[in-house]
Amino acid sequence: MHVLIIGGGIGGLCLAQGLKRAGVSATVYERDAAPDARLQGYRLNIEPVGSRSLHSCLPPELWDRLIAASGDPGPGMGVFDERLRELMQERSNAGRTSPVESAHAVSRVALRAVLLDGVDVRFGKEFVRYEQLQGEVVAHFADGSTASGTLLVGADGSRSRVKRQLLPGAGQRDPAAFGVGGKLPLTPETGTWLPEVLTTNKNMILPRRDFLFTAAFRPRAGEEGYLMWAFVAHRSTYAGQDPHGFVLERSRRWHPDLRRLVAESGGVELFDFRAAAKVKPWATTNVTLLGDAVHNMPPVGGLGGNTALRDAGTLRDALTSGMPLIEAVRGYEAEMLSYGFAAAGEALMYLRLATVRSRLVRGAARGFFRLCGAVPPLRRAIFDG
Repeated sequence: MHVLIIGGGIGGLCLAQGLKRAGVSATVYERDAAPDARLQGYRLNIEPVGSRSLHSCLPPELWDRLIAASGDPGPGMGVFDERLRELMQERSNAGRTSPVESAHAVSRVALRAVLLDGVDVRFGKEFVRYEQLQGEVVAHFADGSTASGTLLVGADGSRSRVKRQLLPGAGQRDPAAFGVGGKLPLTPETGTWLPEVLTTNKNMILPRRDFLFTAAFRPRAGEEGYLMWAFVAHRSTYAGQDPHGFVLERSRRWHPDLRRLVAESGGVELFDFRAAAKVKPWATTNVTLLGDAVHNMPPVGGLGGNTALRDAGTLRDALTSGMPLIEAVRGYEAEMLSYGFAAAGEALMYLRLATVRSRLVRGAARGFFRLCGAVPPLRRAIFDG
């Protein structure tokens, strides 16, 4: 077996690592010209489901290196109103001792460096189309070259050309939302005024309109960390103005420390949200999809990256199970479509909560979190696991 993986994101690279560890030949084809063509500095929160896939796919030395480069994500998730009054504290990470079953905060740069180590990646390869010939699949690239394999895996993101050819009728949903993100360095000076809860935990800030997520990244290796934030709002509220100033204007009645966090941050970026329309099972062949190429979702709740990692582990397990290829891929696709679009639905639910403009609904949501914070058995029943 030889597997062609189109796309060098975390899902495709994790699959390549897992196949290499299992002794299966695989090559990754990435359109970027070099490994550092797109340096993404924001942290990614690896949840236990992602940790399990990474642990099973990476060789022990790379797993240890990843853990050493990761940071502590904090005990769980705090929920506050815009005046930093606590509504609820969820502590799902507290007491976890096994790195495999724990969450980890890791920069995308560090994770990508680990995933690239030792796998066969061909850069500067822009995928154009594939063709299936007598039991093999041939990938065609923009430079005129081709590559042949037993299986082709589209891991080429939300604008996947593999998906466009495999599922020409598949569409996208418009979540009607956008985000603005920024980073504040964690220094001795910022430590004098930042509330401790913002520097030790992940937090949801649920004002009477809009939404803010914060997460601190403190690498275990001892480098200076940072506090990242992501502001989310309904697209109708934005008229094309400076995104940094827009967030400051929308947050003018928030707690002064939250406003200062936004005001003194750098690297402020505006980003739009996309979501895949749910697809029905298709006739299985020697071409399949993984991660955002099939079930891309808004980047809320930390679900997209972890689901892509789960896809990589699930597909690796299927391909090394001893089943015939088509049977193995069919089993993977059935499982992946079930949990993948469940995760996408959860992400959209979080996004609706973040962008809902009804004061009644927003008030009910705040009351729900306040109730969960006051009744621990209810909180554990809903949020644990």
